This record gives sequence, structure tokens and C-alpha cells, in this order.
Amino acid sequence: MSPAIFVDALQDELQSIQYGQDPPELYDPIRYIMSLGGKRMRPLLTLMATYLFTDDWQKAVRPALGVEVFHNFTLMHDDIMDQAPLRRGNPTVHEKWNGNTAILSGDVMLVNAYQLLLSIESDKLKLALERFSRTAAEVCEGQQMDMNFETRWNVTEAEYIDMIRLKTSVLLGYALELGGLIAGADAETTRHLYEGGMNIGVGFQLKDDLLDVYGDPAKFGKQVGGDIIANKKTFLLIEALQQAQGSIRDELTAWLTRTTFDKAEKVQAVTAIYDQLGIRQQTEVRINEYFARGFANFNEVNAIPDRKDLLIQFTRQLVERES
Repeated sequence: MSPAIFVDALQDELQSIQYGQDPPELYDPIRYIMSLGGKRMRPLLTLMATYLFTDDWQKAVRPALGVEVFHNFTLMHDDIMDQAPLRRGNPTVHEKWNGNTAILSGDVMLVNAYQLLLSIESDKLKLALERFSRTAAEVCEGQQMDMNFETRWNVTEAEYIDMIRLKTSVLLGYALELGGLIAGADAETTRHLYEGGMNIGVGFQLKDDLLDVYGDPAKFGKQVGGDIIANKKTFLLIEALQQAQGSIRDELTAWLTRTTFDKAEKVQAVTAIYDQLGIRQQTEVRINEYFARGFANFNEVNAIPDRKDLLIQFTRQLVERES
């Protein structure tokens, strides 16, 4: 089995989904954001997790897209909160339409996500919806924590890891857990899938933090150093704030408190501080720790070896990405 088969099944179903028609101002933004592409990583993981235990993986396609619609709903609302002008190289919904429309269309996307999940077989539906509802609330909790961190300079590593676990990783964990639930896997197996996704998700976000500073601009797909320019509380900055002393701390504080500065100069200066403190290497250690935990979780899953290898190989390709 090739991942391309899962991709094609998702794309075919995605094109057939009817989000609604009237008024078009409500539904056109949904079709727009869903047409912008993306890796479709979460629904692909759901299908691969289902395929671990059954040949009838097609029954997971609509629920898997429910996860993807929810993910894009969070992106639409995140873009409003961040006042982001672009999403995947195109105008964000609030820029193309307006903020109120983006809020309302996002709300409908959440409803659509639940509608897609309702295609799950009745004996598995209650648990799947309970877990999804808890996950959806956790994503919002993580987003609020991230917003809270904007005005704090004493964010700890533990707090940051907990924030990205909620904001990013729980949905990845749920995507894998959902595949197991749909296929009828036992509770211990779905727990391994969930925890594997959670650990891989934390590793992804830490790697994203790292690539924002040290990534190749041609591969990364967005401005390198953007987090430094915005004083965003990333793993790298949190570690630097905790470890910097003396003149290094004075210099870092100076850059963080300046209101006017040359962007390139700031990126270069703060990156040099990270280099002095060995922050890159420390971040890479953490990334590898979380990826290793995730693959250890997957290895605990009792499934057909060839099918488990497919999931692990696909995840390794994601882990090794540079964008």
C-alpha cells in the first residue's frame, strides 16, 4: 500500500463535501481555506492508523476529514488573532473577506467537523466524539496559554512544552487514536497511538522553532528569524532567557526591549547569542528525545508489521522535513 492511495481517497472525498451554499459569504471562505492545500498530515495518519487493523480503511475517510476541517478552523481563527496577512502564500480569510466573516465561517467549520465525525459506526461514535470534544477544548486551552505567554518573560520550559502539547500535539495524537478507534483496536493500542502522536507533535513544534532560526529560507517556506523579530516565546528564547548571564543577558535583554531596530541585525545578534549558549544543540537534543519517544510508542502497537512499517516510514519522512 502506498500513501498516495490514501491521499487520493482524501482528495476525492474532500471535493465532494458540501459545507453549505447560502449565504455564499458564509460558505465560500470555508471552501477557500480548504482549497489552499497543506500536508493533510492529520487525516493521512488517521487512515494509516485504521489500516493497521483492517482492510476497510475507507470507512475512516470522512471522519479523518473531520479532523482536517477542525484543524483548518483553528488556523482560520488563529490568523484572526495573529492578524496574519497570508496563509500558505495566499491572503487569509479575514483579509480576503473580513474579520467577522472569518469568525462566523470558522464557527460553521467546527459544526462541519462534527458532522463528518458522525459517519463513524454507532458503537464507536460516543467515545470518538467524547475524545474529540476534549481534544478541541485542549487546543483552545493551548492557544490561550500561548496568548498569555506574550506578556510574560518568566515562561518555563515545562510550561512551554505543556502549551505546545495542547495547542498542537493533542490533535495529532487524536488523529492516530481515531484511526484505531474506527478500526476497533483495544484501549491500550489506541493509547499507544495517541501518545505516539503526542510525542511526535511536540518534536514537530520544537523543530519548527529551530527551523525558524536555523532553517534554509529556500526550504523553510517562510521568513527565517520571524520569531526573533516578534520576540515570540519559543523553546530557544525561553532557554536563552534562563541560561544567559552577565553581558550576554544584558545584550539579549537590550534586543528584546528595543522598539525600533533593524530586523536583519536583530536576527543576527540574537542568533549569535543562541550560538554562544549552545541553544541549537540543546534544542536538537529535545527534538530527538520526543521523536524517539513517539517511535517507541508506535513500536508498542500490536499490528501487522508491514502496515506498521508504512506508518513509521511516513512519520519518519515528516520528522526529517526541512520545511
